Amino acid sequence: MIGQRKNILRLDWVIILVYFLLLGFGIGNILSSSVSGQEINIFDFSTLYGKQFIYAIISLFAGFIVISIEVKFYERFSSIFYILSIVILVCLFFFGKRVNGALSWFSIASFNLQPSEFVKITVALAVSKYISDFQTDLKNTIDQFKLFLIILIPIVIIIFQNDTGSSIVFLSLFFVLYREGISQNYVKSIFSIIILSILSLKFSAPVTAITSILLIISYYSFKKKVRNKIIKIISVSFLCLVTCFGTIFTYENILKNHQQNYIKVWLNLEKDPKKIKQMEKTILYNLNESKKAISSGGIFGKGYLKGTRTMGNFVPAQHSDYIFSTVGEEWGYLGSVFIILLYTILITRIIYLSENQKNKFSRVYGYCTASILFIHFLINIGMVLGLTPTIGIPLPFLSYGGSSLIAFTLLLSIFLRLDGNKKNEW
Repeated sequence: MIGQRKNILRLDWVIILVYFLLLGFGIGNILSSSVSGQEINIFDFSTLYGKQFIYAIISLFAGFIVISIEVKFYERFSSIFYILSIVILVCLFFFGKRVNGALSWFSIASFNLQPSEFVKITVALAVSKYISDFQTDLKNTIDQFKLFLIILIPIVIIIFQNDTGSSIVFLSLFFVLYREGISQNYVKSIFSIIILSILSLKFSAPVTAITSILLIISYYSFKKKVRNKIIKIISVSFLCLVTCFGTIFTYENILKNHQQNYIKVWLNLEKDPKKIKQMEKTILYNLNESKKAISSGGIFGKGYLKGTRTMGNFVPAQHSDYIFSTVGEEWGYLGSVFIILLYTILITRIIYLSENQKNKFSRVYGYCTASILFIHFLINIGMVLGLTPTIGIPLPFLSYGGSSLIAFTLLLSIFLRLDGNKKNEW
């Protein structure tokens, strides 16, 4: 009992405070976005906000258990957790339930479970375990390849389940690899591929490829003391060609129609007036209504439960993917800034505490936690504002959903447990 009390006192109460603020704000805004002017009964647990309240209780209970477990447990069994999670992901192909085109759910009684939300935790644990192993050298090509496999295996499986949004989240772990000293060439390559892909879709692959090759030739021509200059020019130019034309091939032959439409909307690629009008009734409708709801809130907002667009159900999926539009309408610019500030405090606090860890496993896991939360926060709010493509991933602790809320709570609770033990030697 004394040991448990000491563990609780060592927990970071800044993170806990922010967590409860976001959790309370989330339940309140889910209530607002789901009642639609109906009579409110806070004890009706069949409603969306009632279910979210139950999920919150389950999350708190699960988080308490996680914090109570012996700290070495997470490092010791991280590999087993990872393997089990991959097996469960594969089982979705045989026993999964398809929701909105994605084969991402198990239907258990009246509850739907999304395994990919929990796989984020197991991948974070596995990455932390592998990097912290004394035999791992991130400068070694074989070790790098094994580490990439840990991250890429769930990405590939989830992509085949048509859940692109969840798969993208795992790419945020490359921030962790950069922090731990992996070659900057990987980071440069990733950003170069992203930029070339966007330019190829926007201006065509041939134009982008020719312009890139000319820039590559100019760069290496003026750069002195470069070994095998001709070979490097040819190899880098070849990679540019593969990226540019590979992007177009993937876009036209692999991506689903709705995925193509999301990219068309984001990059404003569609020129046919008829198709634009069709999009305005589907994808653009969601985005435009979200923007209208946010802008109508002004500086101070319309007031809680007084958002006309929220109460009128103008924004589809407002309780989940577009929950931030409820914040913008009812709480205004100041409320939106407050929510963004809470996420900023949470993520920067995790990074700060991670840097102060004595144990490498704890430090890496802390960065994994911060990266996963950051990418969710960045993409979701960017999507609602039209700054990023429409990708169905939740806003941590605010969006409706039992799987995501429980998983985010477990992800954060494990870090709190690891951080609470930083003064002790492992």
